[in-house]
Amino acid sequence: MTCERLTLYDTTLRDGQQTQGVQFSPEEKTRIATLLDELGLDYIEGGWPGANPTDSAFFNAAPKTRATMTAFGMTKRAGRSAANDEVLAGVVNAGTKAVCLVGKAHDYHVEKALGLTLEENRENVAASIAHLVAEGREALFDAEHFFDGYAAKPDYALAVLKAALEAGARWVVLCDTNGGTLPDRIGEIVGEVIEAGIPGDKLGIHTHNDTETAVAGTLAAVEAGARQVQGTLNGLGERCGNANLTSLIPTLLLKEPYASRYETGVSLDALKGLRRAAGVLDDILNRVPHRQAPYVGASAFAHKAGLHASAIVKDPATYEHIDPGAVGNERIVPMSNQAGQSNLRERLAQAGIAVEKGDPALSRILDIVKEKEAQGFAFDSAQASFELIARDELGLLPHVFEVERYRVISERRRNAKGEMVIVSEAVVTVRTADGPRTSFYQNDNPTEQQDAGPVNALSHALASDLGRYQGLIEDMRLVDFKVRITGGGTEAVTRVIIDSEDGAGRRWSTVGVSANIVDASFAALVDAIRWKLVQEGAA
Repeated sequence: MTCERLTLYDTTLRDGQQTQGVQFSPEEKTRIATLLDELGLDYIEGGWPGANPTDSAFFNAAPKTRATMTAFGMTKRAGRSAANDEVLAGVVNAGTKAVCLVGKAHDYHVEKALGLTLEENRENVAASIAHLVAEGREALFDAEHFFDGYAAKPDYALAVLKAALEAGARWVVLCDTNGGTLPDRIGEIVGEVIEAGIPGDKLGIHTHNDTETAVAGTLAAVEAGARQVQGTLNGLGERCGNANLTSLIPTLLLKEPYASRYETGVSLDALKGLRRAAGVLDDILNRVPHRQAPYVGASAFAHKAGLHASAIVKDPATYEHIDPGAVGNERIVPMSNQAGQSNLRERLAQAGIAVEKGDPALSRILDIVKEKEAQGFAFDSAQASFELIARDELGLLPHVFEVERYRVISERRRNAKGEMVIVSEAVVTVRTADGPRTSFYQNDNPTEQQDAGPVNALSHALASDLGRYQGLIEDMRLVDFKVRITGGGTEAVTRVIIDSEDGAGRRWSTVGVSANIVDASFAALVDAIRWKLVQEGAA
């Protein structure tokens, strides 16, 4: 059976950049484009040249990619020719092989927003696409508000598509711009568009996630015959985002009926880099990755219930719809007060610790976990702290250092500019095999508020001098800090979870609990360093 080709079109750098709070630099755009190209995307929409300095700078030095680099713009304005429209000229002058133009397909928007007659708009679309073709560019047409336009005046929406195709467009893309069309209706309309004479192999789908169905709507369009899929990495996009390619790509490659019917430019080998790609984008955006994200989230293959973990040990397919490694992810069996010995042995095995079934230490570890979770700890989201408890109970934890005392002071003061800033000082004394070592840290640039807090000062002081072990922790850094108050009133305690990572790409979470937020944070920091030292083989 011959598979049909699906074309994957990424608009992270254009539509994704319209996400509230997101603004890529030209260098970041280049890094993301390279990442997308390594995955195997067919088209990369780099932005709107001429619309802003960042996009113009990116196209002036766009990376060489196997994917077709595409510039985005709009159809020509009324009252001038396509050749004399300076906005359209800016897009053409970007020099990309392909150009995608957006134009209206909804009669309401044509008449109310543009103030044009329906025929004038159709002629503008045709003239703009013809101009691109005459310039030797591959032309794509985004039919904006197509599904709303089709519902209101189907003959006109179809006429706009046909005008673009007859002018030479390679692709016409049906855009659910407001994100309100549900999957069943998307499938019906795509089928009707194909029946009306628009070939499926020239038809694309572009959905938004305002009803949480962008991925489902895209799949419905594919099943109905559309052969170009548009979306963004991690579902970036204005309002609620675009169709998430991080979910769509593995679904198309791994799930039936798509896997046996279609092929894409993404190989199964490249798919193993999907989680890394998603993580790199989050890192560029300085965002905490969404733990529950399908396929690539840290919890996507986490099995907390004892019943699940027991079955997973026998056959992972009992509770996993794909092999986590297919998308570069991994299985996690978290520890919690719901856990049984099956969870515990599986989790220890993942950490490289083999314990025989029935070993008395297993019961002791479970008792410790349950007791600590009753105090406010949460080990299902702090695996590294759990592992330290288990290793200690099993006699496998090297006691490289012990904290003897620590102190931190924060105060507000005016700097030389007269600005009120926070200054923090921390002193930490630890005892190692080489004797006691005392480290001091003071925020020496108090205009940078993000580096002025007491936890940051403690982190610097704690990690600044561990003697012979210092080189083992130089590449670790704190990447996230989460605080939660558990309980209430005078008995409330603070739980702090810290995420750390190192140069080897390892990421781990540790937890601390105390009535004092600084003490809770420091406990989590100590665990983070101890876990890192274990991984590096410190003795």
